[in-house]
Amino acid sequence: MKDHTAIVTGGAAGIGHAITTELARRGTRVLAVDIDAEAGKALAAMDPDRIAFMEGDISKEEVARAAVARAVSTFGKLTGLVNNAHASRQKPLLELAPDDWALSFDTGFRGTLNFMKAAHPELLKTEGAIVNFGSGAALNGQPNQAAYAAAKEAIRGLSRVAANEWATDGIRINVVCPLALTEGVAKWKEAHPDQYDEIAAKVPLGRLGDPQKDIAPVVAFLLSDDSRYMTGQTLMADGGGTMLR
Repeated sequence: MKDHTAIVTGGAAGIGHAITTELARRGTRVLAVDIDAEAGKALAAMDPDRIAFMEGDISKEEVARAAVARAVSTFGKLTGLVNNAHASRQKPLLELAPDDWALSFDTGFRGTLNFMKAAHPELLKTEGAIVNFGSGAALNGQPNQAAYAAAKEAIRGLSRVAANEWATDGIRINVVCPLALTEGVAKWKEAHPDQYDEIAAKVPLGRLGDPQKDIAPVVAFLLSDDSRYMTGQTLMADGGGTMLR
């Protein structure tokens, strides 16, 4: 993927960090956009030739436009976009306040929309690809995840429409739903090993995925020419926990 350049939102930590570093390992030049400046600068220092960092709140349209401009000015073009960032609060449906809904939709749905719109002119030039993020929690209606699930399903609906509308532009849009043992989940596993084992036992492959080995390569595939005949699809990178029909 040496001829590829990409933006990864939330690219400084968790799954986003894994995606950024995996893409760079494969030769892609990456602009990671994140609100965590310290983590972002440390990430860029790992591979300054291939990784650049921009601090910003991805829910703001001006940040999306600035990120696209930065990626093009730094790397010369843009061939891929990964909308990974999403913040939310877990509460029972009746306890969710307006600001809880706003947080999830602003960072998840609107952040994804902002970056898709900002990136479109550049991806049109390169016939590039977009990877958005859904969630098994949304597909399965996981309790305490109403705001998160609603935003994730809105992202999937947006992705399908864009896949149809932008197909004539040569732009592909696909969705990944991951189940991964991130740093946050690892801490939860240590505190509640019995609950973790219960959840992992429901996954046919018997474990939660590794962000670097199990999730990031799926994203890389969807950005690469190997998936050139795929668009509008939802891929479950979850060990078989949800098998779509």
